[in-house]
Amino acid sequence: MSTLAGSVVEFDKAVGLGQVALADGTRYPFHCIEIADGTRDIAVGTAVTFELLGKLGRYEAARIASA
Repeated sequence: MSTLAGSVVEFDKAVGLGQVALADGTRYPFHCIEIADGTRDIAVGTAVTFELLGKLGRYEAARIASA
């Protein structure tokens, strides 16, 4: 799958869940284990690149890296 560009629009550090959005507003959820640098934390508003991973009939953001 190709790499996409977007930004972090939500992230709850306490539960490790967040969302990234493409420029067109399409949002994809992610879990903190998908943050590529291993920190398990990322700030809202961070520009990122990511890939999509199909899980249970829906897509999630994976391999999230600061752009």
